Amino acid sequence: MAGNDWLAARRTEVAADRILDAAEQLFAEHDPSTVGMNEIAVAAGCSRATLYRYFENREALRTAYVHRETYRLMRVINERISSIDDPRERLIAGVMTTLALVRESPALASWFATTQPPIGGEMAEHSEVIKALAAAFLTSLGPDDPAIVERRARWLVRMITSLLLFPGLDEADERAMIEEFIVPIVTPAKAAAGQAEGRPTIQ
Repeated sequence: MAGNDWLAARRTEVAADRILDAAEQLFAEHDPSTVGMNEIAVAAGCSRATLYRYFENREALRTAYVHRETYRLMRVINERISSIDDPRERLIAGVMTTLALVRESPALASWFATTQPPIGGEMAEHSEVIKALAAAFLTSLGPDDPAIVERRARWLVRMITSLLLFPGLDEADERAMIEEFIVPIVTPAKAAAGQAEGRPTIQ
């Protein structure tokens, strides 16, 4: 029985991923706010009934897609910054990598670059998964009070969303803004103090 349950769960996961893959292609080609369940069902090669079996409505599908991609981005980000010890440099690299990965993905970039009110910001604001992953990233920089980490995580998500909606002049300009406005506020106090004693200030 347990084996059958596992196989059923696996089939469900594969089917859901196929639907999200089809939605991703549509998000890359159209304003995500205009992509409906009918279009996704056609692109996925399934019936509307099948689509609604996996996702009860468009909001649920959007949320599932955003969360899947957020987990994927975090895996890539963690791999790229794993060798960085300085909490400040790790924070800068994490934010810069996040911006680059979102912009490199046509499907994700479209959530922040539409002529309609962008839904990417709204999704980021209300997603508990995104906030939790941001908090976990901040905790990896150094220990701090959980309430402070949670508040800073929400603020960091807002700052990243802002840069995606309103980019800097270029990469150097965005890095300078991150160093000047994000690092001093978000870096855990103990980690910042320890690095200040043992390492030179970021230039």
